Amino acid sequence: MEITIKDEYIKLGQALKLAGLVGSGVDAKMVIADGLVTVNGEVETRRGKKLYPGDNFEFEGEEVTVK
Repeated sequence: MEITIKDEYIKLGQALKLAGLVGSGVDAKMVIADGLVTVNGEVETRRGKKLYPGDNFEFEGEEVTVK
């Protein structure tokens, strides 16, 4: 799956919502804090982590590329 961003970057929590993997910012905060999300293959626990085009993140087996 891919998401396309208009700005220079998107924060991880926003990216999860944009990809439809979580229903709200609260859900995003919880799954990220619980260590359930990886960014470029490594567990990421900061929902404010900036993702740039070319970055990948994964949650529940769904891999998403930022374009």
